[in-house]
Amino acid sequence: MATVTERSGGRIANAIIIPMIAVVVLAVACVFGLMIWSSHLSDESAETSQRSLLKGAIDLKLDQMARQQVGTVSWDKAYFKASETPLDQAWLKNNIGQWLDETYGFCKTVLITSDLKTPFQFSSTGEGDWVTPELMEQLNGAVAKTRARAIISFKKTPSGLYKHTVDTPVSSEKNANTGLVKIGDGVYFYSAAAITPELHTITANRRAPAVLVNFDKLDSDIISKIAGISGLDGLSLTKSSIARPSLASLELRSPKGQLLGYLQWRANKPGTEMLRRIAPVLLILALAIVGLTVGVMDFTRQTTRNLSQSQAKAVYTARHDALSGLPNREQFTYLLAKALKEPQTEAEGSAVVYIDLDRFKDINDTLGHGAGDEIITAVAARLRAVVPGSGVIARIGGDEFAMLLTKCDSAESVERILTRVQDQLVRPIRIDNNELYVSLSMGAALAPRDGDDPGELLRKADIALYDAKANGRGRWSFFDNSMQEHVQTKDKMSRALRQAIDNDALDIAYQPQCDSSANQIVAVEALARWDHPELGAISPSSFIPLAEETGMINDLGLWILRRACRDAHQWPDVVISVNVSPTQFKHPRFVETILETLEEYNLPPSRLEIEVTESVFAGQAQTILTSMRRLKDRGVKVALDDFGSGYSSLSYLRTFPFDTLKIDRDFISNMDQGIEAQAILTTIIQLGQALGMTIVAEGIETSEQLKFLADSGCHRMQGYYISRPLPDNALTAFLEDHELNAAMQDTVNASVQNTRSLKAI
Repeated sequence: MATVTERSGGRIANAIIIPMIAVVVLAVACVFGLMIWSSHLSDESAETSQRSLLKGAIDLKLDQMARQQVGTVSWDKAYFKASETPLDQAWLKNNIGQWLDETYGFCKTVLITSDLKTPFQFSSTGEGDWVTPELMEQLNGAVAKTRARAIISFKKTPSGLYKHTVDTPVSSEKNANTGLVKIGDGVYFYSAAAITPELHTITANRRAPAVLVNFDKLDSDIISKIAGISGLDGLSLTKSSIARPSLASLELRSPKGQLLGYLQWRANKPGTEMLRRIAPVLLILALAIVGLTVGVMDFTRQTTRNLSQSQAKAVYTARHDALSGLPNREQFTYLLAKALKEPQTEAEGSAVVYIDLDRFKDINDTLGHGAGDEIITAVAARLRAVVPGSGVIARIGGDEFAMLLTKCDSAESVERILTRVQDQLVRPIRIDNNELYVSLSMGAALAPRDGDDPGELLRKADIALYDAKANGRGRWSFFDNSMQEHVQTKDKMSRALRQAIDNDALDIAYQPQCDSSANQIVAVEALARWDHPELGAISPSSFIPLAEETGMINDLGLWILRRACRDAHQWPDVVISVNVSPTQFKHPRFVETILETLEEYNLPPSRLEIEVTESVFAGQAQTILTSMRRLKDRGVKVALDDFGSGYSSLSYLRTFPFDTLKIDRDFISNMDQGIEAQAILTTIIQLGQALGMTIVAEGIETSEQLKFLADSGCHRMQGYYISRPLPDNALTAFLEDHELNAAMQDTVNASVQNTRSLKAI
């Protein structure tokens, strides 16, 4: 029973005490806050009042300068002396500069003419050229306003002349512009006023007057006077504001808003004094909540630590590649820029290396992206093991890595590391039950030899990587200027090729193919030609690979196809053979494009023959097979070009439905070397015949070659012996001549046959 009562009493006590504590704490907090707020308002009010007094004292000083300046600027002799060319420097120094210094303490004086020049400068210390462009920039606004007021004061009279109304000294001071500027390390009061005539007030033209600017340095004496006027204690000039509760400050700014310094003083803070008297009571109250604060702080500390760990993890994730754990492109660029901020010399330079896995796409295509990820992880681990401690290895994206090497004394030291990189990839990488051999191509750029800008070095390393891949892969190249020239030339040519395709500036040459008797032209092969207005004739072996590399091959191939289909109507009954690149054949709308083009030019599909090489089958054999069958179903012929140059031509012949087999020209050129070459050629022809294909031999240059091929059963002949590639108009003439010659030859043959028959009778 007692226990129950104690528990009940405890609950009641808690129900009463806890709210009371909350009320008391709230009340104390409110009182504490009200006291602090009241003291703060009181301090601010006092400080605002003191600041107003200080501003008034400064304005009083500036008004005094303007009044003291009136007698000098409103003076006929000064007006004419300031307009003379050249100026009387001695007079101006004695009667203006020194006089104002000795009389009013103006330690510096400058005369600004109508063309904003400063031909007269005076300094009490003898300092020369103290009028700087920065000072003139600060004074521009004041000078402009002063001139404007002076010009307006000239009123036009009925006679057409202008009269200047002389102000009284009291009103003249209002025509001056005053303020503060910075000269060197000092802060100066200034007063700028236009030099105007006093008695000679009539003039033919209004013009901008010369402006006299006087300066008085804000030194300790003037600060003491200002402090006495404003009643401030400890007034001093500082360059920066010192953040102390006991100090107040006033910003000093130039007419342009430039911060010149601060006037600081010991502020009168009545609110703070009041708060200090009640601080012991507030301290007791603060101690009462220390325990609670400690608990909250501990909880906050734990929460903050967890948050910091989460934030650090997020930052790390943002700067590193999730798969390999290496820094990503953004982090690598940052680290590179940081490294290049250090002085780069030939003895201790840096190197940027771009690394690319050779034929990585083949791994993804054959084994899947999971295997590709394992390759990336394994390569990253091996690269990390090779890079020196001061270096960086990063994954830029896909199968590309980048390496930063610091403190490199020569290209040879970089090569030693690149050799170690290559050695790491000699060992195979085991994926499941497969052992994969991966090679790398690398391009390097050196700082400071190749520059010290991060972007420039990365670009040059990429150019060197391209050179390494272009020259056989599995190697490295160091950047040199010839590579850049090659890239620029290629870029220029690619842009020119783009324009040539768009502007229909290319041309087509057609090489005839005759039948085995050489009496009839049965087909022509369309060959692209490009005659550049500046570069001259450019070989297809140059611009066709360029189109492949830059992605223009589809547009170029379509242009050739459309042109060939258009020209084909000039030569009825002749098959038009068009070469198709692997990229074109793999385009998802390749078949539709061919059929649409045939329909557009009203060309029967049976008159079109497309030529492909074995490289078209890499990686997409089933897709290619489907496309071929669709074309054959519509009547388009398909030829396998350069047969015998690949390593698996026989399997393609058996699998894919080719209509035509073109024997590589190397077999034709070698047939004169012996019976072995002729036997191989005969075997190829017999193989094609067994598969029901039309056999085409290209590269025929002699009558002996033509006769041998005809006797061996070859169906069509192509080569310089029959004809070189011809423009469309020349081809038309060639076909007419060839048909006429064939007819004459038939007549001769018939005549000979008749003669033989008569003799036999």
